[in-house]
Amino acid sequence: MLQIFKQEYKLLIGILAVLFFKFIGDDLLASGMSTFSYVLTTAALFYVVMTTIFSVVRHSDALAIKLGDPLGTLILTLSVVLLEVIMVSSVMLTGDSNPVLARDTMFAVVMAVLNGFVGITLLIGGLKYHTQTYNLDGIKAYLVAIIPLAMLCLVLPSFASVDELGNMSQPLTWTLVIASVALYAVFLFVQTRSHTHFFIDPDNKDDQEHHGPLQGNAFHTIMLVSYLLVVILLAKSLALPINDSITEMGAPAALGGLIVALIILAPEAVGAIKSALTNQVQRAMNLFFGSVLATIALTVPAVLLISGVMNEPIQLGLAPAEMVLLVATLMMTSVSFSSERTNSLNGATHLILFFAYIILMFD
Repeated sequence: MLQIFKQEYKLLIGILAVLFFKFIGDDLLASGMSTFSYVLTTAALFYVVMTTIFSVVRHSDALAIKLGDPLGTLILTLSVVLLEVIMVSSVMLTGDSNPVLARDTMFAVVMAVLNGFVGITLLIGGLKYHTQTYNLDGIKAYLVAIIPLAMLCLVLPSFASVDELGNMSQPLTWTLVIASVALYAVFLFVQTRSHTHFFIDPDNKDDQEHHGPLQGNAFHTIMLVSYLLVVILLAKSLALPINDSITEMGAPAALGGLIVALIILAPEAVGAIKSALTNQVQRAMNLFFGSVLATIALTVPAVLLISGVMNEPIQLGLAPAEMVLLVATLMMTSVSFSSERTNSLNGATHLILFFAYIILMFD
């Protein structure tokens, strides 16, 4: 029991943080606090949220190991994406209306994962192992679903909006909702039922001794749900300083989407890079590509429904320059994963595209 408490004391800290911010902290952040107090309170909140998110990923990872791929990796991916949807929804419903936040966050996930994280992973893995292998059928399955969803949800609305604000017609809105849910449902069937072997690399199986002691499935499930609840309850509190910081700095609105994406994806990125360093690149790519697909497929229906219920404006279509980057990213990803081997050159090219995305954001 003492050992478990040492491992899970962060849950108690999270619960105390929830009580503090719901009864006192939110009002303090919204009122005129001194700069020092505001920064200190925000830093404490950020620390608790990040440690809780890492705990969510830790228990998801434990279930992933015990259940095996691809089901285990799917649990980890869905946990992370659920956190992202919660964060986006909280920021959408907090402060001034931001109709492009969902679009910017999804685009940030695509850029950060397919260019930033994949680039770092392939570069580091290529430098260590020169060439790494993966299951080509699995990557093709991801891309078959990612490419049409990305084009339908992030490009098509720019050419099919009904007004200058980028709002879509009801038929197009429901088309995107149904297409996202239906395509992801079919993909899940392929991944977990009919073609599970596509998502497993038989040459580089996961070694459980690298992950430390594991508890029972029930324990990890309860802890996973508990930490998720803490993040859900703290998400709206964290949205306050995110909105305030962007406003005060006069930063581009897209920065908010990138911040949300990086906060949520950071633990998963660390786990994926560790997998690549142990030559388990298939597991890393399952996490990365699964995150991109689930982000688009689950975020789009969620934010469109929130927009309709709350009568909040929403804009999904990208600007022309962003469309070029999106298309270049999807093309480069298709080329990088066109064979069963990757190397450091692929990683360097993806990082160049990510650098271009950052420059474009502030240009």
